[in-house]
Amino acid sequence: MSAATSSHDFGKVAVLMGGHSAEREVSLMSGSGVLQALKARGVDAHAFDPAERDLSELRREGFQRCFIALHGRFGEDGTVQGALELLGIPYTGSGVMASSISIDKVMTKRVWLAEQLPTPRYTLLRRGAYQPRQVAALPDDLGLPLIVKPAREGSSIGVFKVQDRAGMADAVEQAAALDADVLCEQFIGGDEVTCPVLGTGDSARALPVIRIVAPGGNYDYQNKYFTDDTQYIVPCGLPEGEEQAIQEIVLRAYRVLGCRGWGRVDVMIDGTTRRPSLLEINTSPGMTGHSLVPMSARAAGIDYEDLCLQLLASAALDQEKGIPGR
Repeated sequence: MSAATSSHDFGKVAVLMGGHSAEREVSLMSGSGVLQALKARGVDAHAFDPAERDLSELRREGFQRCFIALHGRFGEDGTVQGALELLGIPYTGSGVMASSISIDKVMTKRVWLAEQLPTPRYTLLRRGAYQPRQVAALPDDLGLPLIVKPAREGSSIGVFKVQDRAGMADAVEQAAALDADVLCEQFIGGDEVTCPVLGTGDSARALPVIRIVAPGGNYDYQNKYFTDDTQYIVPCGLPEGEEQAIQEIVLRAYRVLGCRGWGRVDVMIDGTTRRPSLLEINTSPGMTGHSLVPMSARAAGIDYEDLCLQLLASAALDQEKGIPGR
């Protein structure tokens, strides 16, 4: 936030939290943290849960900006962003197209591959359209272990690491219960890292890389949010030059998707070749006490409240003119 901008210049701010997705619980934690931080800095901020109130109330009640602390579907997938575009209310994070592509792990991979960015090999299965023989053949195509996950869920919901052929059918069935598209992906063994990005276009910058060491290598929903057993190492301690290389590839991945404001890219580094592979991008990352963007920002000298203000200051619309008369 520039020196010329005061907290009062933001006007009435809605912190969108909760929502309808499987990540509602995490979103409420993120939103509560953001709301408290903005209020502490003098912003006229209010909680707003789209699962309980119609978005049209935002305009009727005079909200001038939205901080999107929603995660997953109906918050991170372009739907809320499209509604806010129609309402003419600037919002944090990526716009409609970048959000809708980025929530879909398969579409994200297709864009990255078209731009010659590295990502693990994969097979897409569509619920009700795949045959048992296709599932049985996946270990031959992708190797074991392999990863099975819904194409459009976050927070590691419905993600399975399949160790043997016997577990394949059950993992695919459980992932298909959460999404019509199931992503089956080559497993990359090595260092798991994540790298946040702040900004837009050429001005976007990568924050410090965080290395993640989860119990048994299982960075699942429980270990992400509800235990203190996962280690987050920042400075990351990677070999010389690797952190910068990760930051460069993450910035490219972020820019080619058209992301803006902020985001976080998850990466695996092959333990043998040391080559990075892009896993996915989060366009509305967590802001809880366990979340990684605030942790990385802190390592870069940006505290939680400053980070929230900086993100709020970046709120924008795809169509900057907004609604006539506003």
